[in-house]
Amino acid sequence: MADALAKARLDLAVANRICALEGIIDAFGHVSMRHPTKKDRYLLARSRSPEVVEPGDIFEYDLDSEPIKPLPKGIMGYGERVIHGEIYRARPDVNAVAHHHGMAFLPFCNSGMPLLPLYHMGAQIGEKVPFWDSRDEFGDTSLLIVTPDEGRSCAKSLGSHWLQLLRRHGVNVAGTDLTNLVFRTIYSYRNAELQLAMQQSGMTPSPLTKGEARKAWERNLEPRPQARAWEYWVTRLKKAGEYPKPGRKR
Repeated sequence: MADALAKARLDLAVANRICALEGIIDAFGHVSMRHPTKKDRYLLARSRSPEVVEPGDIFEYDLDSEPIKPLPKGIMGYGERVIHGEIYRARPDVNAVAHHHGMAFLPFCNSGMPLLPLYHMGAQIGEKVPFWDSRDEFGDTSLLIVTPDEGRSCAKSLGSHWLQLLRRHGVNVAGTDLTNLVFRTIYSYRNAELQLAMQQSGMTPSPLTKGEARKAWERNLEPRPQARAWEYWVTRLKKAGEYPKPGRKR
């Protein structure tokens, strides 16, 4: 189990750094994964920017988003960790979660305009992208999702879907595993960039049909394209000198 946990911590640090290097997650997003052997726990870094997350920064949390062991003195967890805990509680099929505020999504988060799958890789947005508006239940807040009630409401809105827009805030992404999550996080963002660029240019989008989207979704999530994409992102991380070393802390 120790080896599985060490590998999970390294993989999660890599996933955080990939999403940062690819320009999706900035200083305030976060990526988690379900514990590899204990399904009632998840792994999440301490409160620091994804670009610098090390395996040694990653701690275990229960589904109430409380640390399994007290965090070391001076170390704090992410304020919005309830997003992760409540999605894992509600969705046994989800094993990795990302939360971010990628700029290409924010016009859609603010306006409520639907996202459309505009190319084959964009099928990863899923059949529907639900919106969650904190005002509906909680009135004026800081927009951050920090209480268990807010986390549960957000997870309920996600439902059986894989991508969720948070009004005036950001995005939640879910995956069946870490590779699947990173794939969906990156390509859903590229699809949003494409839709935004077309709208700004006055072009009329021509989205995939439901049948095309379903077939593209299934093909994209086969083991071969998933492994090919992961290898590409890891190679870019290594070339940039940003691949984390096991157990290393900054």
